[in-house]
Amino acid sequence: MKSKQQLKRPELLAPAGSMEAFFAAVDAGADAVYTGMKEFSARAKAKNFNLKEIEQITSYMQQRGKRLYVALNTLVKENELSLLIDTLGALEEIGVDALILQDLAVWKLAKEHFPGLELHASTQLTIHNAAGVKMLERMGFTRGVLAREMTLDEIAAIRQQTTLELEQFIHGALCFSYSGQCYFSSFLSGKSGNRGRCAQPCRRNHRYRQQEGYYFSPNDLSAIDLLPELEAAGICSLKIEGRMKSAEYVHKVVSAYRQVLDAPEGERKSVLKEAKLLLKASFGRQPTKGFLSGGQPSDMAIPAHKGATGRFLGEITRVRGGEITFKTKEALQQGARLRVQPAIDKSGTAFTVRQLLLGKKTVNQVAANSLVSVPSTFNNLFKVGDTVFMVSSPSAFTMSDSACRRKLSQVGTPAETVDLQLEINPQQLQVTAIIGSDVQTFHYAIDSFPAQQQGLDQQILQQAFAATAGEPFVLGTLTCGELPEVVIPPKQLKQIRRDLYAALRQNHQPQRQQIRAEHVQSARNALFPLATDRTGRQQIRVQLRDSRDQRILQDPSVDQILVPLSGQNLQHANKLQRRAQQLIWDIPFVIFDKDWLDTRNAIRQLGQMGFRNFRLNNLGHFPLFDKMEGMNLYSSFRLFSLNSQAIAALAEIGINEAELYIEDDRKNLTDILRHQLPIPTAITAYASVALLTSRVKIKNVRSDNPVLSDRDDAFRVQQRQGLTWLTSETDFSFIANIPELEHAGCHNFIIDLSHLGPFSQAGKHVLDAVKRGYDPQGSSKFNFESGLE
Repeated sequence: MKSKQQLKRPELLAPAGSMEAFFAAVDAGADAVYTGMKEFSARAKAKNFNLKEIEQITSYMQQRGKRLYVALNTLVKENELSLLIDTLGALEEIGVDALILQDLAVWKLAKEHFPGLELHASTQLTIHNAAGVKMLERMGFTRGVLAREMTLDEIAAIRQQTTLELEQFIHGALCFSYSGQCYFSSFLSGKSGNRGRCAQPCRRNHRYRQQEGYYFSPNDLSAIDLLPELEAAGICSLKIEGRMKSAEYVHKVVSAYRQVLDAPEGERKSVLKEAKLLLKASFGRQPTKGFLSGGQPSDMAIPAHKGATGRFLGEITRVRGGEITFKTKEALQQGARLRVQPAIDKSGTAFTVRQLLLGKKTVNQVAANSLVSVPSTFNNLFKVGDTVFMVSSPSAFTMSDSACRRKLSQVGTPAETVDLQLEINPQQLQVTAIIGSDVQTFHYAIDSFPAQQQGLDQQILQQAFAATAGEPFVLGTLTCGELPEVVIPPKQLKQIRRDLYAALRQNHQPQRQQIRAEHVQSARNALFPLATDRTGRQQIRVQLRDSRDQRILQDPSVDQILVPLSGQNLQHANKLQRRAQQLIWDIPFVIFDKDWLDTRNAIRQLGQMGFRNFRLNNLGHFPLFDKMEGMNLYSSFRLFSLNSQAIAALAEIGINEAELYIEDDRKNLTDILRHQLPIPTAITAYASVALLTSRVKIKNVRSDNPVLSDRDDAFRVQQRQGLTWLTSETDFSFIANIPELEHAGCHNFIIDLSHLGPFSQAGKHVLDAVKRGYDPQGSSKFNFESGLE
């Protein structure tokens, strides 16, 4: 991996989901590119790259002084750990510049067994305050990708408290939910956004009180007006979203931001105007600055705006077989790519325009406001009223996949930095070469003679060994001991240099492979063996909203309660002291910096009162317990325990019990529990899942009536704790599976009644189901039986 140079200005970081998009990003002036592999990518539907291609594009970037980041930013199942280890070993050997990760298993394995990998924390980890960034520092990350919900003032406040590199999304698609905290797609289809397979139900049309709208479909972020402010706030990397986007989109967006970043101050206004025209032609959604400007953005989610990408051209007025007719809002040319979006809420169909008809006349282009007919091969698929979008122009950045591969085939092996230590006497030159952890020593006989004027000095040796004889190395530092007053013939010194670098190449490749094999084997050895004893005492915990419902502990079947750490419940803390051992305080997963000190003080006060049990929902919660002894810390499902190594990682940073992941399925849960885990586990066996948790407020939508999808799925929208929560009207239940899960090795079960109350008729019914071992009627199994993709 090449050494990182401190950039004087923010890095422009571009996406590449395909080979064509990669070259589009580089051609347009990106300083760095991030991409994914065919496994472990949060954009699993993108073309992505295999290891050979990653090696080639890494070399291509590094030879141009640019950087390549690989996003391994999905959650990893237990049976994928072996492939993950192999992948980490390969990426370390390739020398990619950094990994972007979400799953703490990747963090743990890389940190302990693959030290050559630099680690960046994905926005999927929901880092939204200074405490979260400080926790990343402690864990050895070099960069944190902040949550997209941050304001410039909040970013600047974090910058004052850390030296960690901060990366921020500045352009592209937004998620309605905090990244990493969305279960919408998973609950409806088993396709998890945290596994890179989001089906985007948020983009669908919904109705509330018979009023239809795209309530959860945000517009696209565009912060091109705010580049100086982002730099002043301390952002070191400006990130463009778009690994699912075309090469044309990537080229236009990167070009626009490159122009503005490079513009002299006096020309910035005119360059900005031109750049915005380029962005307008990139076929994105309506732009918004999101939360960056501060306050609640009014243009972020507009229910009347359809969440489709591309430029709207018009609605179909006539269909004949595969030919559609519509009045085009913009000029249209042959070679453009169109997408027809059905009036009902289904996926659109895209095709390239091969023919344009004005009446019966074939033309190459038509002007705006023309009634045009466009033939396609999709007979009888489209309907009157369907909408037509232009998603690509005939003037798109074009470089074929085969052309990309030909260009990459010319790329040589990436140069590695080699440091040289020289020891010289009149008869021998000893060279110690250091490449990372690989240290090799060589001895060369020399024919020296006494210096008449100037003898050997460090500058002469530096110049001699700076040229690496065409081998894949670059000289780093050169040091030498006391030099004798001799001269070595230049011809002999050049031959020694050639022999040295040739020997290094010949010796180092097997050494690299050996190091990789050793690191991989070390990681495999760290995987947990199968458990020999999975017995334990069953514990039932009831999750409440109101601490005054603590009397549920009088029920002998209830062992503990989970209570939100809220102002209202804190007022009753003194009445809860006698139940301190049976009470776990649940910390809100979003705590902005303005509230963080109050939260810490409340926790310290609770500690002084004898409370020891707390559930953590975010990495930013760990510093709340600095210098507090004897605390029992529980992790929630929001900290992602989808494999045994993630559980081990949580144990390493202070967790005493890990909650298994709420999206998980029977097979993976069993795979995890069959291993000898370092800490006990828990699982939520009944709940109403918060499918979306957002900072975006939805106007005129309240919890009194459900929001309905076009498939009549019913959801509730609630506003609390300064956030918007979308929950399903259908609760999920694993209650009938508690004996099975207990036999597998999990003994702690959470029954979340915070939405029902334990003493309501519905709450009593659920508790009766727990005692009798059945799932309440009408509940969902979530992914337990159908499987998590």
